[in-house]
Amino acid sequence: RGRAARRGCGRAQQSAPPQEKSQDTIRVGVTLVSLYVTVRDKNKRILSDLTQEDFQIFEDGQAQKIDSFAREVNLPLTFGMLIDTSISQRGVLPIEQDAADRFLGRVLRPKDLAFVFSFDLNVDLLGDFTSEHRALIAAINRARIHGPNTPPMVQGPVEQRPTGTKMYDAIYLACREKLASEAGRKALILLTDAMDFGSDVSLEDALETAQRTDTVLHIIGVADYAFYGGMGFGGYNGEGYAKKLAEQTGGRSIFVNNEKKLEEAFSQISEELRTQYVLGYYPANRAKDGKFRKIEIKTKRDDTKVLARRGYYAPVR
Repeated sequence: RGRAARRGCGRAQQSAPPQEKSQDTIRVGVTLVSLYVTVRDKNKRILSDLTQEDFQIFEDGQAQKIDSFAREVNLPLTFGMLIDTSISQRGVLPIEQDAADRFLGRVLRPKDLAFVFSFDLNVDLLGDFTSEHRALIAAINRARIHGPNTPPMVQGPVEQRPTGTKMYDAIYLACREKLASEAGRKALILLTDAMDFGSDVSLEDALETAQRTDTVLHIIGVADYAFYGGMGFGGYNGEGYAKKLAEQTGGRSIFVNNEKKLEEAFSQISEELRTQYVLGYYPANRAKDGKFRKIEIKTKRDDTKVLARRGYYAPVR
């Protein structure tokens, strides 16, 4: 991917179709849907030997013809690291920063681009697009804890929650302001306890923006157990929200309770980012109605789990 490609496409699923041969003129104006797919077996090992014939794609329940197929291990990646710096993370931020350093060492390649956000009471850009490892680590190390020094719940007749973890806003802004104009593979890696308090946008808004920009969300759940009084991730269903965001976009949510598990989560995500199939198809439904289309990908092998986005928004006229 040349650098000129970085500003050429607002929606990754709406890639410009290749030059058509005369016998394929029926496809002129039809959008190619590109899917980045990871497949694991029942033992959670990544499968890298599948062929095009092993896959089946369904859009809104209708089988689709696969028009392009490739195995990729070095495809350029554009991604953001989003770090929760709200007060609830004060006990784990240094651990997250060290693990992020090692993650970048494993996943970053010369043709990749990455940026760093922090989010708490505000959403801040700590480091803009670069492929330089040192610059990204410097940005990650600039993250500082901010937020009201309040407990997660105040006892009394009315439940009160802290305002100052704008996770949904961070996802929305990262997708819209940083990734919408990028082409190719795009991802966000979030380090957070996944509890949103105070965002201006909703979970559904954040999810739709990620889907419209073809951005995969990987969420690593890390909590300061002391802050939550030993209750882990509390009772606000942050884990459930994180799972929805990740699964719908083709990513993974992994919740960890120690440094070793954090390293394993980063290792698993870096492996998936670097070992993918790229499938492409021209939808049988050619309506340019802007509606959401559900995608299901199956393999013909038994006991496999497919990781890929669950749908996309059709283009509009």
